[in-house]
Amino acid sequence: MASVVADRADPPTELEFSCDLEVDYESEEHASMVYAALAVDKELQPDKVKRQMTHSNGKLAVHFEAVEARFLRASFSAFVDVLTLATKTIEEFGYGMEL
Repeated sequence: MASVVADRADPPTELEFSCDLEVDYESEEHASMVYAALAVDKELQPDKVKRQMTHSNGKLAVHFEAVEARFLRASFSAFVDVLTLATKTIEEFGYGMEL
C-alpha cells in the first residue's frame, strides 16, 4: 500500500475550476494513438492544474481541474493545440498504421 506525504506548511490547494473534453474518433485505434501521443506531455504546473485522460470505445475523454480560471484556459488551449496536431497527423498518415 502506498502512502502519501504532504507538506504541512502548505494547505491543500482547491481546484475549483474544471472542464471536460470528449473527442469521438470513431476508432479505438485512433483514440489510442492520440492518447499515447499526448499522455507523455505532463502539465507544466501540476500544483495548479490537473489533467486526467482516458480512452475507450473510440473516444478520448479529458478532465481538467485548476486553481484559477486563467490556468485552466491556458492548459486547455495548449492541450487543444497538440490534440489538433495529433488528430491532423492521424487523418493524413494514420490510416492502417499500428502502435
